[in-house]
Amino acid sequence: MKPVLSTRASHRSSPHPRTKRRSAPGALLLTAVALIAFRRVLVAPYALAGKSVLISGGSRGLGLALAREFLRYGAHLTLLARDEAELRRAEAALKLSASQGQVQIVAGDVTQAEDIERAIAAAVRAYGHLDVVANVAGVIQGGPLDNITDEDFRASMELNAFAPLRLTRAALPYLRVRGGRVLIVASLGGKVAVPHLSSYSVSKFAAVGLGQALHAELAQDGIVVTTVCPGLMRTGSPRQATIKGQHKREYALFATLDNLPVISLDADKAARRTVQALIRGEAEVLIGGPAKLLGAVQSLAPQLTADMLGLLNRFLPGPSSSDRAVLGKDAESRLTRANPIKRAAEQALNELTS
Repeated sequence: MKPVLSTRASHRSSPHPRTKRRSAPGALLLTAVALIAFRRVLVAPYALAGKSVLISGGSRGLGLALAREFLRYGAHLTLLARDEAELRRAEAALKLSASQGQVQIVAGDVTQAEDIERAIAAAVRAYGHLDVVANVAGVIQGGPLDNITDEDFRASMELNAFAPLRLTRAALPYLRVRGGRVLIVASLGGKVAVPHLSSYSVSKFAAVGLGQALHAELAQDGIVVTTVCPGLMRTGSPRQATIKGQHKREYALFATLDNLPVISLDADKAARRTVQALIRGEAEVLIGGPAKLLGAVQSLAPQLTADMLGLLNRFLPGPSSSDRAVLGKDAESRLTRANPIKRAAEQALNELTS
């Protein structure tokens, strides 16, 4: 007679199906980590020495900090921005501090096709080629949704999303020849929509999507596209932001948060991490600890994040009766002017010149 196996024993000898399901996410995570590690070992870093780099918005703020970092690697720069006086000050400062690399400037508007073409032609004429396009130029509009108009949304989209598309497309013939690289500076606001930055967030979400699309489609041409999403940075840029609603209260809140040492990131560190991501050829990177934390919370618990941001919005300044916009520098108060960290960032990154 054949022995009869007990049901209980057979259950113990076979793994429970729930155990398999629970172990699957862990296995996937380990596989992803292993693939990332192998990629960093197998993919050679991109050498920037002698490369021709075109930076939009390179005259001040993060664009200027990135220019310094590219020069540190020995790249040759073409800075594109609207204000020629700002560009000349940036050029003089970069040439004074740089031990290698070259710098030239082109005054122009990234929303104008002819200015884009002129900047690209200048880069190729000066250095013989174009290897990297860094899309940094952008606009920040802050204020309650009730005061943000349809035109505000269009203006943000034009500068933060369509300008990088146009500049990258115009540069493609040169980038394809060189197997070049494209940098798109988006924002944490392009991953998590923060209250009172509605038009900015919408345009930065579009910029993140643009970066993902370009990365996928241009890989076949040997072009690597890197999108970076920094959190708050001490760049001095609140002075140039467009403020609506209760101007002084909105600006005071924005300028203060933007310059808190724990919450915001030093601009030079942000620039260093951004250029490192470009060199490694990473597709998309969150820059700064708070940005990574909030991005992770958004991915794991979107409902909780939405509820927290909705609660935060209740404590922000309410709308005003007028949709009039002012620049941050015109909404300064004694409180914001007295902030030494803010002032130092403005001086270091050419933000006090206008």
